[in-house]
Amino acid sequence: MAKLLYSATMSLDGFIAGPGGDMSWLTEHFVADGGESATVARLLADVGAILAGHNTFGGDDPNRGTDKEGAFGGRYHGPVVVLTHRPPADPPADITFCTDLPTAVDEAKAAAGDKYVNVLGANVAKQCLEAGLLDEVLVFIAPVLLGDGVPLFRSDGGTNVRLTPIPGETPHWYRVSDR
Repeated sequence: MAKLLYSATMSLDGFIAGPGGDMSWLTEHFVADGGESATVARLLADVGAILAGHNTFGGDDPNRGTDKEGAFGGRYHGPVVVLTHRPPADPPADITFCTDLPTAVDEAKAAAGDKYVNVLGANVAKQCLEAGLLDEVLVFIAPVLLGDGVPLFRSDGGTNVRLTPIPGETPHWYRVSDR
């Protein structure tokens, strides 16, 4: 059965996007050393579907207009489910739009089979975590300080969620322990 994994590249000060959703810093600062690029390649092979929020799906792509446009620098080619309150009137044939979280998760899991549903977007990841649906978190840390932007997680009022490192995995790959 598919697991939900939130993976993101984060600045050292905790942001996954800059002010206004700016993602241009990723092309310059993404750490692509042997360890992380090997992890990304392995992860990409294990992703069966993507679950993204409206802002992530339609937001800034630093590779827009190039062959690297899209998830994983244009290397992901598979099912995409978008959680949105505003589905397009004329949706692309290869994208599934859902207006509620349970349906979006069910659609993404069905599409993923035994592979991961890779959650993209802080808001959708937060919703999955709050609903007790998020299984794992993988964070790549880029050597940059953005100072402001979209945080990896935000929980108004603060909520502690225990994460357990997954033995034998790359640093910053965790199992969600508290659910």
